[in-house]
This record gives sequence, C-alpha cells and structure tokens, in this order.
Amino acid sequence: MSSDKPTTTDAGIPVESDEHSLTVGPDGPIVLHDAYLIEQMAQFNRERVPERQPHAKGGGAFGHFQVTEDVSAYTKADVFQPGRRTEMLARFSTVAGERGSPDTWRDPRGFALKFYTEQGNYDMVGNNTPVFFMRDPMKFQHFIRSQKRRADTNLRDHDMQWDFWTLSPESAHQVTWLMGDRGIPRTWRNMNGYSSHTYMWVNADGERFWVKYHFKTDQGIECLTQDEADRLAGADGDFHTRDLYRAIERGEHPSWTLYMQIMPFGDAAGYRFNPFDLTKVWPHSDYPLVKVGTMTLDENPADYHAQIEQAAFEPNNMVPGIGPSPDRMLLGRVFAYADAHRTRIGANYRQLPVNHPKNAPVHSYSKDGAMRYYNATDPVYAPNSKGGPSADTARFGEPVAWPADGELTRTAASLHAEDDDFGQAGTLVREVMDDAARERLVSNIAGHLLDGVSEPVLQRAFEYWRNVDAGLGERVEAAVRGGR
Repeated sequence: MSSDKPTTTDAGIPVESDEHSLTVGPDGPIVLHDAYLIEQMAQFNRERVPERQPHAKGGGAFGHFQVTEDVSAYTKADVFQPGRRTEMLARFSTVAGERGSPDTWRDPRGFALKFYTEQGNYDMVGNNTPVFFMRDPMKFQHFIRSQKRRADTNLRDHDMQWDFWTLSPESAHQVTWLMGDRGIPRTWRNMNGYSSHTYMWVNADGERFWVKYHFKTDQGIECLTQDEADRLAGADGDFHTRDLYRAIERGEHPSWTLYMQIMPFGDAAGYRFNPFDLTKVWPHSDYPLVKVGTMTLDENPADYHAQIEQAAFEPNNMVPGIGPSPDRMLLGRVFAYADAHRTRIGANYRQLPVNHPKNAPVHSYSKDGAMRYYNATDPVYAPNSKGGPSADTARFGEPVAWPADGELTRTAASLHAEDDDFGQAGTLVREVMDDAARERLVSNIAGHLLDGVSEPVLQRAFEYWRNVDAGLGERVEAAVRGGR
C-alpha cells in the first residue's frame, strides 16, 4: 500500500517491507544481507539502558517555575529573580524497587527537578521527606543494598532492612516518617518535595545564607493506607505513573509552591542542631518558611525513554548564586550522580536533548567519547591564545563556597545540646502525629516487623522504637508479640 510517510531504515533509506524478511526464494533461508531485518533485531536487543540503581521506577513531566516573590536579597541566581519564568522537568520515583515494581510500595519518593535556566541547567535531587536515613555517604551504598534483594534468595527481606536500621540509629527520624502516613502518598500530585540537603545561597553583594527548599503541594497532602496500597500494588502497579499522566492529559496541571528556610551564614556554628546533618530538620519556629514561587507541570513526555528514562539529574549542576554546604551526603552526591549517568547512559549524556541546556549556550572543552553529538571546535585546550572560551569571574563571581579551613564544619558537626539521633523522631511522634496517626504508625511498624524479622533483630527494633518514644516502643512490641 502507498503511504505519504514510507518506512525507512535509521539511515533514512526506504524499506521494501514491514512484514517480510528477504529470503532465497519463497521458502528459502533468510539471507544475512537483509540489512533492515538485521537493524530491527539488533536495535531491539539494545533497547534498554541499565536501570537506575536506586530510584529505578518512576515517571515525570515538563512544566515551568514562576517566581512570584522577591528573594533577590538572598540569591543572585537568575532562576529565582522576581518575575522569572523558567522551563523545567520533574521526575518522581520510588527508591528501592526495580523498574517493574509497584508504585505503591512503602518507600520514600524521589523528587528530582531540572530547571533550564539562562545560566545553565540547575538540578535539585530531593525526596518527599525533609530528612534521610543517614548523614554520611560511606553508608549510602550499604543502605541501598539492605533495601533491595538478598544475594541467596533474590528476595527483598525485612530482616535485612531492620538489621541495617537498628544498627544505624541516625535512621530513626526517616524511618518514623516512612512508617507513618506519608510513607505512601496517594499520588505524586499529593505529596510535598524537599531538598532535604542544606544548600548555600549568595546574593549580588556576596552575602551568604544557608537554605533548605520546601515544595508544598497545592493539591493537598493525601496518603494511602497500607491496605489500600497493597490492593493497588496488585491491581495497578503503575498507579502513580498513570495518575500523573492522565491528570496532565485532561488539563488538571499539578502545582507546588516553593518556600525556603533561610539561615544567616553565621548562625550555623552555634545552632542547636547540626544544620548540615541530613537526618535533621530546622524547626519552622526557628527559621520560618519564605515563599518564592510556583512549579507547575503541564506537558507529558512524548517519548518516555528519551525524556524520562534518560533524564539525568545531578546535584553538581549549580548555577551562579547557588552552591553546596558542608552536608556530607550532598558532597558525596555531587560526585556520585554524574558518575552514575556516565556509567548508565554514556560519557556524552549531557548532549541528549532532555539533558542539554535549552536557554544557555555551551562553551566547553569536552571532546570525543562514544555517541558524541555536538561538534567540538578548536581550540580544545586551555589556556590558549586562539580565541577559546575563558572563565568570566568578573561577570559571574567567585565559586560559591565556605571557608576551607574546616573550622565551620568541625564546629557544626560537634555534638550540640539537642543533636541526638532520636530526639526529632520522638518530637514527630508526640507533637506532630495525632492519636489516630500514632495508631496507624504502630500498625505499620508491627506489620513490617512480623514479615520475617529474626528474634535478635526484633529485640533491637523494640529498643530502637523505645529510644524514639518509650510508649511507642512498648506498643510496637505488644503488637508484634500479639501478632505471632
């Protein structure tokens, strides 16, 4: 049949048939020089790239960020200047599951953002919780392995998870969040997003501030019960992915309002908690939320693989006016994320359209490597006298940094009066949760512990929860003993 859009090979050459291989006669063998057949089979065998190690299962959408307030007193970053509208991409995900796992497992949710700013791409990798399980990147790999599959059975294992958590008391705050109502959001549209990490902002006068990002859902917080989540895991494993896509498709564009917590630079050393500890929050009574603007998602991906699966979010992408803090987990991620993308997608992953800057030119000395798309131009070295690009410190300022003598980090990392591992988790249980939420927390913890957790680990788990709150620990033990 004729067509105004005839099938071609990947080289643009028209093909003779979409259905029949080239053979020797009508019943003869297939011939090796059927280049189109070989192209189809070879490409099919290579369609998948390795899935992400954590955050393998997820989805996302495009949209924009609109600044509605004036925070120029705190940062010179173009993306946060008054009235600025910036294109962006968001990806939401679970942490522990593989690509085929259910969306509704009890797990933290990734909340990764890419802003296509006029100063280059700015990426933020966050979660739907304001804290994390650990404060040192040395433990991150071990944590992820403890949440995935055993080497012998290839099954996920609650005993392995609780073994790690109970031997890592700094995890208590995040595990309390995880076992509470917000451990399973009803949809991605109904959850908040947080930088979790502390970052540095610098204004046009060179003043420095420590900041945390809070993206508050405009749809309202809604969560699934464990029973609802279990049912959906069997009925529709892609429930969250489907919900986001269909909401945008029918014109219900989800949005989040960005608020910042802003700490004067000099407050860090004497603050009652280590402000760079990823297992801690800054109480809003100490540093109230400052409104910045609104993120809206209004465009679904046209090609999930090209635009979401190959999207590379990396916290080392920080534009002028934004920098890291002494947060050890953040500093580890500044290396690890980009390295993961080079391994998973290839050396030139930033040249893929979804990762390439849309609103800023690239004048880089990078060259060669597999699948390079944009041409390198001479000179390919610096310094040079051939007209190549050069750093413009006068225009963009010095790199965003803190004093390098280590005194700030040592002081902030020392044990403060209220800087223990269980205190904020206990506050969450006693002062944030109501009686019904505490009842659900006990039920969620006990149900998790009843699933194959060995007696020595159980004993540590009961003590773990007594350290969070004595009454909570007693209730958890009674629920587990009564359920056996």
